[in-house]
Amino acid sequence: MKQFIILAVIAFFSVIVQAQSPFSKHEISLNGFRNPSIGGEYRYKHVSVHAGYYPTNLESGVTTEFIRTGFTYWFLPVGKKENPSSFYTSLSYARGQSRAYKGKDAFMPEVGFRWMAYKGLNLRLGITGLAASGSSFEINPTPGISYSFFFN
Repeated sequence: MKQFIILAVIAFFSVIVQAQSPFSKHEISLNGFRNPSIGGEYRYKHVSVHAGYYPTNLESGVTTEFIRTGFTYWFLPVGKKENPSSFYTSLSYARGQSRAYKGKDAFMPEVGFRWMAYKGLNLRLGITGLAASGSSFEINPTPGISYSFFFN
């Protein structure tokens, strides 16, 4: 667990030194599936905040639910599009809503890639950790689909 958190923190701070941003100045995203949560997100240049409902299957066929909020840092844009695809690293606070995590506080470091598929439609694939007191550290994939509105 410590290694994953250290890796996420290093990735987060190693890219802060970027001089120019090819990212739009403002972005609002409606996140329709799991990554970072089913909810909303607001990005200003390289940094975004998100909040919403996060379902996950920590064991086959069993859905565990969380309310999730956090910050994301976007870096290493890919391509020449006006709104490029890019990598990201994120740190979230989650509150368990069901199963063994009901009422528990958890932290979720994450790294991944967002592909800008068509105009505002984007697909994400990441890997997140889930750390909660009294529970073992979990790692799981985090696919997502979102639609973003850009304001330059």
